[in-house]
Amino acid sequence: MTGTTGTLVLAGTPIGDLADAPPRLAAELGSADVVAAEDTRRLRRLAQGLGVRVDGRVVSYFEGNEAARTPELARELESGARVLLVTDAGMPSVSDPGYRLVAAAVELGARVTAVPGPSAVLTALALSGLPVDRFCFEGFLPRKPGERAARLREAAGERRTLVYFEAPHRLAATLAAMADAFGGGRRAAVCRELTKTYEEVRRGPLDELAEWAEAGVRGEITVVVAGADPAAGSGDAPDAAELARRVAEREDAGQARKEAIAEVAREAGVPKRQVFDAVVAAKRS
Repeated sequence: MTGTTGTLVLAGTPIGDLADAPPRLAAELGSADVVAAEDTRRLRRLAQGLGVRVDGRVVSYFEGNEAARTPELARELESGARVLLVTDAGMPSVSDPGYRLVAAAVELGARVTAVPGPSAVLTALALSGLPVDRFCFEGFLPRKPGERAARLREAAGERRTLVYFEAPHRLAATLAAMADAFGGGRRAAVCRELTKTYEEVRRGPLDELAEWAEAGVRGEITVVVAGADPAAGSGDAPDAAELARRVAEREDAGQARKEAIAEVAREAGVPKRQVFDAVVAAKRS
């Protein structure tokens, strides 16, 4: 330690394939005074896989203790330590612990730097086949259906490509909610187990992806959704009466109402909820 304000190093870790670890990661693991890890057991396995010995003090730094441990790590920085922050996969602070510590380090005047590494967000975006010139990262959606639906409604008009993280057991419900909020025909890609043995990228309209996910999906999931079509709000979309008429025509031909609503929503490029509301309003009138 130097006795002057130290350095905080944010280190990217592999999201799947250990061979993707940046060369500087091993050097930082071996030289840091303190290593703050989201999971200390995974840190040990990572160090072993890289063939490096961690001589610095290792502490846990995860969602449950992030607020309490940040002042302790800030004191280490204040005393001149080189503190290395690693999470289970990808870059710290991107839907992972890290923001509080970065803010504390900046407040102290400590140097903050990074070891760039793999990113599930950028990898999924690049593989999605969707526009990459402008995008926004939305992280994890709320778990409660009502809060999730509200968040998605807020994003329905966003023209930039959207990137989300999701747990596999909630994927089907999330894709269905996205189809309802954005329209079943909105293009999307589900990226699963990126850089791992069973990597898979499933592309298609949201309603088809939601149906596919109902059978169950495993692994780490990143969902990429196309932004809203600027022409959608130009006044060319059918009004409620027209939407209801199209559904009625399909029902008269023997199609189930749920299927008719989904089909009309996809063709019109509007959320299924909008078509459903139009049908209800038509029945009332």
